[in-house]
Amino acid sequence: MDNKIQIIAEAGPNHNGELSIALQLVDVAVKAGADIVKFQTAKSENLISKHAPKAEYQNKNTEKNESQLEMGKKLDMNYNMHLKIIKYCHQQNIEFLSTPFDLDSIDMLIRLGLDTLKLPSGSITDLPYLRKIGGLNKNIILSTGMSSLQEVVDAFNILVSSGTDSNNIVVLHCNTEYPTPIEDVNLKAMITIRDELGVNVGLSDHTLGIETPIAAVALGATVIEKHFTLDRDQIGPDHAASLEPDELKEMITAIRNIEKAMGDGVKIPSASEMKNIPIARKSIVAKKPIKKGDLFTENNLTVKRPGTGISPMEWDAYIGKSSDREYKMDDLIQ
Repeated sequence: MDNKIQIIAEAGPNHNGELSIALQLVDVAVKAGADIVKFQTAKSENLISKHAPKAEYQNKNTEKNESQLEMGKKLDMNYNMHLKIIKYCHQQNIEFLSTPFDLDSIDMLIRLGLDTLKLPSGSITDLPYLRKIGGLNKNIILSTGMSSLQEVVDAFNILVSSGTDSNNIVVLHCNTEYPTPIEDVNLKAMITIRDELGVNVGLSDHTLGIETPIAAVALGATVIEKHFTLDRDQIGPDHAASLEPDELKEMITAIRNIEKAMGDGVKIPSASEMKNIPIARKSIVAKKPIKKGDLFTENNLTVKRPGTGISPMEWDAYIGKSSDREYKMDDLIQ
């Protein structure tokens, strides 16, 4: 990745299993200015057992009597659906990304030609999964929701020892409650991860609103991932914790502004403010009329705007010096 902050618009399962909605989501991501639009790739019977319960947030936003497996099957995207979305992304000049949730889905995405894989928080303790992806030596974006620092370190080390260059891994701080309570975000943990692993970091954000990802950018995030939807009131596991189109655009605009505002860290006057130096700074001037031969003292010198004369930083060099000309009040000392 270059120095530009990568913004991932996370469509996830918000297509509701329909290609037409998936393509509309791509359009929204493009219009908002995202770099990447991300989906989720899963073969639910490989991921979810028939005994697996739904999360509390999933129960709130999906059919009550539906199991997690039944919910997942409705949202699975087959190979042809992937192909059509990828082709459309290419036409719209936006990068397609997806998260493989099982081993077969990893194979599918590799067949589809992806050079980057996004690893979900739930797989951070899945040793066979981590080893398989690590052995591909692809670009990896690793989410770390529900994880301790040690679990993040362990997963990172498995990816590297399996064959992935550590420079090709970006680690995202994350909280997997949908939506995440603002007091549970713990943005400083992103810095802890960066310092521990020495890698680029970012944020996969599930809070309501756009403040948290903007703050993450100011703290040094290189990747921001945020869920979005066409309509937050739709039925589905992730809609309620997603941004609507106008909010996504607002977030991306704000991030790009913060990105510009961060600058290069070198403290010098900017080109836009140089013209203000003679206006806002001060010079040594005559506090009252001064005759030729008078000594400069604190009683007859003072400091006033404009800043076109001798800098007040030279004050000590002039106190006690003999004046070689006459000055009227407010004349710049020469």
